[in-house]
Amino acid sequence: MGQVIIRNLEDSVLADLKRMASNEGKSLEQYLRDLLAERARSDKQSFFEFAKGMRERSKPAWRDATELIREDRER
Repeated sequence: MGQVIIRNLEDSVLADLKRMASNEGKSLEQYLRDLLAERARSDKQSFFEFAKGMRERSKPAWRDATELIREDRER
């Protein structure tokens, strides 16, 4: 597994993160691990939803050839 080191966090930010972790009964490390994993999954899910919408919008409009022939004859 990989590791990440974050330098130069403001003391107030670190204090807030520690408080939030404590409120959930987790260590700061576990809290941040869960937070980052959740964010990565939500971004991935958002991408898949976006891609699905694009796929739906780019489907060609299917029309029965019989209808097209009739329309052409009528013109």
